[in-house]
This record gives sequence, C-alpha cells and structure tokens, in this order.
Amino acid sequence: MTVRALTIRQPWAGAIVHQTKRVENRTWKLPTAHHGTRILIHAAAQLDKNAKIYGPHFGVYGAIIGIATITSYHWSDDGTCCGPWGFENAYHWTLTNVIALPEPIPAKGRLGFWTPSDDVLTAVNTQTAVTR
Repeated sequence: MTVRALTIRQPWAGAIVHQTKRVENRTWKLPTAHHGTRILIHAAAQLDKNAKIYGPHFGVYGAIIGIATITSYHWSDDGTCCGPWGFENAYHWTLTNVIALPEPIPAKGRLGFWTPSDDVLTAVNTQTAVTR
C-alpha cells in the first residue's frame, strides 16, 4: 500500500504532532480507503490566519513533520464532541499513534491526500527507524 500525506496548515499540524490535537477538521468525508491507515502529516506552506494559538513548534512550513493513524471520523454540528479542537459543521477525523519526526523533511504539499516522493519516504523511514 502506498503511504499518503495530508497537508495541514499551521498551527494545526504542529498541534497534532507536538500537543494534544487528535482530531483533524475537514469539510469532506474521509474516503473509505484511508480509514485505519497511517498518513504523513505535512505542514503547509501557509499559516491559517484565523488560528489563535501559537508556539515554538508552529514555525515549520512546507515539510513532513509527523505520522498518524486515522482511526475514525464523524460529522459534528456543534463541534463540542472533540474538546477544544473540534470545529462546528465539520467532519472530525480521529488521529491516533501520532509520532513527531525529529527533523522536518522538506516537501511540497497538495490539496487532499497525496503521494510523497521516494526521497521523502526514505527520509521518513530513516527517522522513524531511529525513533522506534
């Protein structure tokens, strides 16, 4: 199976891999093929200007910064079901087994799920072998 990446704007990508954010808010339903799969977390090249959280881990842009498993998803009208991280009127994708990479791996992201280059996958595999 091909490993896919998902681009997420900062500060949300950093909150996933370095804090407690375990839900990704999306306007679209999780494709069945990605349910239960490991994905790479890619920090987008742009900041979400509407976000109100900041910190030292949110300064990385345009790079793979972590790995997670998408274990489930659900729709939320009010956003209260997933603590402070859930948005209203959004699909909440539940993330588990989150690992922050020791070093960001530069990569150009895309909308939706995308396939990283072989060089990026090799770099991820090298770093995760060290962190196991």
